[in-house]
Amino acid sequence: MSTAWDIAATVPDPELPMLTLADLGILRDVDETGGRVTVTITPTYSGCPAMREISHDLQHQLRRAGYDEVCVRTALAPAWSSDWITAEGRRKLAAAGVAPPNPAGPARGPIPLTLTPRLRSVTCPHCGSAETVETAAFSATACKALYRCTACAEPFEYVKEI
Repeated sequence: MSTAWDIAATVPDPELPMLTLADLGILRDVDETGGRVTVTITPTYSGCPAMREISHDLQHQLRRAGYDEVCVRTALAPAWSSDWITAEGRRKLAAAGVAPPNPAGPARGPIPLTLTPRLRSVTCPHCGSAETVETAAFSATACKALYRCTACAEPFEYVKEI
């Protein structure tokens, strides 16, 4: 028999469907107390439009598995970091042609705004070349950027490090 955690951990992210909520690192806690399941999730960034859909998907999957009383909480602290994406999640992103984020590093807090673009070294998920260029700061979602590999000429998305 699957636990509520096992079920919640398999729910896919609506914007990166190759990843589960556990792979993405936004599934923080699942508490089963007195017949009630409380799931705690953290958005990848403040105002993430997928949170409503994620909450709905969690409730649907858990109720379908027999949990009648399901509550989904959002925890904003500590803030999510792209470092929370699991090794399996990073592998799945690359296999789907999406470059996983570089390490965000130990420094947390506000990212300084500058007038010059931040240059990242992003590896092409198709051929492995580091010869890539950013073509757009935003992709289909605010948490991704568009890149093109100058070695194989393939375009790809990059999940930004936060």
